[in-house]
Amino acid sequence: MSMPPVFDPHSPEARAISVLFAQTLVVCAAIGLLVAVLVGYCVVRFRARPGDPAPAENPGNKRLEAVWTAVPLGILVLLFILTARTVGAADPPVDREPDLVVVGHQWWWEATYKEGAVTANEIHIPVGRKVLVRIESADVIHDFWVPQLARKIDAIPGHPGFIWMEADAPGPYVGTCAEYCGVEHAWMRILVIAEPQAEFDAWLAHESHPASALSSDEAAARGAKVFQEKTCINCHAVAGSAHDARVAPSLTHLAERKTLGAGVIGNTPADLAHWLRDPQGVKQGCHMPNLNLTDPEVNDLVTYLETLK
Repeated sequence: MSMPPVFDPHSPEARAISVLFAQTLVVCAAIGLLVAVLVGYCVVRFRARPGDPAPAENPGNKRLEAVWTAVPLGILVLLFILTARTVGAADPPVDREPDLVVVGHQWWWEATYKEGAVTANEIHIPVGRKVLVRIESADVIHDFWVPQLARKIDAIPGHPGFIWMEADAPGPYVGTCAEYCGVEHAWMRILVIAEPQAEFDAWLAHESHPASALSSDEAAARGAKVFQEKTCINCHAVAGSAHDARVAPSLTHLAERKTLGAGVIGNTPADLAHWLRDPQGVKQGCHMPNLNLTDPEVNDLVTYLETLK
């Protein structure tokens, strides 16, 4: 997943931040230009010439000193007002339960909806509606950032934060962890999919229920047995089964996700097999061990996981 342009906001909150950046850039550019002009003027006007006497000492200029104190103070007040206005537009009042809780882990994101659906590294939201999101961390400090939709916010263990997330147009929006959090920080991506309300409601209703029943395929049945015997159940949850561990991403409806490993590879049967054979080779430093699966075990496990829709 490539990162989107930061200066292409698709929500009122992101647009307010983008406008503040532009306003601050204009103010700073004007200050920089003024300083450059004054420095250039002084270099030319007051340069030393052969035969010039030593310059006279100037004890001060109260009027000039008042100006260069008042003007910067006025600029600071202006920037403070613009920033406060942006904070008001971008930060939600915490006056109700969140619609969604996002928890940062090394190195993936867990998303839990108030309706009970749980997914990983992929968030769905309805277009044109504010979603109140609580941001948490399960281990170290992370930073949740979807540039086109919402402001950056640190995920600090024990100190949840809140943001609005809203999209004004359907589509995928790529986000990432913006706080260095360990060896695989660069591959801690998140994909936000904004869709019309009806499509979102259908997705949420589907996601809130267990995956489809296991098919009668013998390979899938063998794969389910491998899932149990190789201790995958100790880390991964699969709704509707006895597997309810929350150490690693929930695999409920795994087959419907677009990526694996928080964006490191696509979610195809071939990619999934590659991941199962050598997770450390795909995402070095991830917490999934190499289980030394045989090729038949990998094939059966892929067949089983592909039934989780």
